[in-house]
Amino acid sequence: MNILGISCYYHDAAAAIVCDGNIIAAAQEERFTRVKHDANFPMHAVQYCLKEAQCRIDQLDAVCFYDKPFLKFERILETAIMEAPKGWRSALKSIPIWIKQKIWIEDAIRSALEYDGRILYPEHHHSHAASAFYPSPFEQAAILTVDGVGEWSTSSISIGKGNQIHILKELHFPHSLGLLYSAFTYHAGFKVNSGEYKLMGLAPYGKPRYVDRIYEHLIDIKSDGSFRMDPRFFDYTTGLKMTSSRFSALFDGPPRSPDAPLTQRDMDLAASVQVVTEEILFRMVEEAKRVTGSKNLCLAGGVALNCVANGKLLQQNRVDRLWIQPAAGDAGGALGAALVGWHGYFGKPRQPAGSDSMQGAFLGPSITTSDITHWLDEHQMVYEILEPEACYERMAEALDQAMILGWFHGRMEFGPRALGHRSILADARNPEMQRTLNLSIKQRESFRPFAPMVMAEYASDYFDLDVESPYMLVTATVAKHRQKMQDINAEGLDLLYQLRSDIPAVTHVDYSARVQTIDRQRNPTTWSLLEAFRKRTGTPVLINTSFNVRGEPPVGSIEDAWTCFASTAMDVLVLEHVLIRKVDQAPEVLARFKPKTFAKD
Repeated sequence: MNILGISCYYHDAAAAIVCDGNIIAAAQEERFTRVKHDANFPMHAVQYCLKEAQCRIDQLDAVCFYDKPFLKFERILETAIMEAPKGWRSALKSIPIWIKQKIWIEDAIRSALEYDGRILYPEHHHSHAASAFYPSPFEQAAILTVDGVGEWSTSSISIGKGNQIHILKELHFPHSLGLLYSAFTYHAGFKVNSGEYKLMGLAPYGKPRYVDRIYEHLIDIKSDGSFRMDPRFFDYTTGLKMTSSRFSALFDGPPRSPDAPLTQRDMDLAASVQVVTEEILFRMVEEAKRVTGSKNLCLAGGVALNCVANGKLLQQNRVDRLWIQPAAGDAGGALGAALVGWHGYFGKPRQPAGSDSMQGAFLGPSITTSDITHWLDEHQMVYEILEPEACYERMAEALDQAMILGWFHGRMEFGPRALGHRSILADARNPEMQRTLNLSIKQRESFRPFAPMVMAEYASDYFDLDVESPYMLVTATVAKHRQKMQDINAEGLDLLYQLRSDIPAVTHVDYSARVQTIDRQRNPTTWSLLEAFRKRTGTPVLINTSFNVRGEPPVGSIEDAWTCFASTAMDVLVLEHVLIRKVDQAPEVLARFKPKTFAKD
């Protein structure tokens, strides 16, 4: 039985396919089109999934769309009517798009796929909950889904048992934790649905000076984590912005222009909304435990990517066991929808896997060595084909010499995180490496932190972390014996380049790190590289960041990888076990590939 899941028309369009209950493939459309957060119908991702599953369209038993378009359209119309006449500004922009395209998703599916079979429409939060629970290792668990908005729901608590999911409680639009966080993202000058992780990274530079104002004026929180927001301070229900002039007056000025320097106010606002977000999430978690009777917790929805809050859930022992869907945002809804079809609609049983059934989130396309060498020969590149162990030794040597590597191997990751297969790697011990990577490689803001990958068996020696973190979804504090004192009187961006530990390039200003643990079973190739680096240097830790530059999706093809490599300060490119050094290439070869011009994210 073959079930295709699809998400699209909001952001991060994706497709996934489940065959006889097994997750075979999943990918975001942006990786094929090179349009970051591409929301269009994911035709390329669908074609990839079908090819990977060796499945024809006429062999599909169902196509599952990740939400109910008519119910979402009802919310948009009802909101416009309730807020009339002011609400018509937003409605006049969105309703024509819905009438022309979004509401006719069934026609789009049938036309694009030439498909005349069964189409199912789980609710948005049901798709999210399914993406979190069904692949998890739990027989039963509480499920918390928190995002901007689905149809009407913005947060939901569900119980998962066996192959069944039941939604128990919901919070409805316009009261939304995701939209609250996005409002502060917008006010800090970052792009909504793209820059929230920047706001999270900025928070440690500030002080939570505005928390009392948020509680007093913006939001009324109940003990169960439900809340109401004062609509006078926001504009997302009726206008074309996230915040109103009243919000600006409350927080000492208008939104920052995206090109303006960051101020201490921006940092303090980031710190403040992070504190409030954590408090709401913690109350929701306690309520989820109460109504489900379970201390196992699954998380999904865009807010589940707030790894700082996730880390504190573990540090404060608020749950016994935590599992987060690595593609927690809307892309993961495609996978959840397919799993709802298998377990919910067709009633198929579920057998939880030992760790999880996500296969390390390596669900995207791969490229063969013959494809690589053919492309390199065609474009007159100089390269070496190495045996695996020799390749890892050469990579470890280059990293030890402060070189920066692009690594492209195996199947592409599903979700927003680079997990070692489409990654840029560097030495975490180098105190200059954060600055170098941000400015010369990623071409992004200097305050942005980098994540460490660490061999799982050594993780507790470097971080206060006693659980696995294969998907880079929790932060942990750098171990005390590895910390170095910093200037306690420094504030804001003055904190940036202080030496804080013996792995300074991955130690954020509050001594935190977004950790990825690498185990030999789930990620054997990356583990082998780390082992080679450990044997050479004594350190089983490397910087791991996504293989892309600012405004661009992670690379998806050989040409994408080469273009990123050739146009930045990377020193070495490794495609599978094919090693390419920049110094060996003719200048005209390097100049032949120019990066596209991407909009700032």
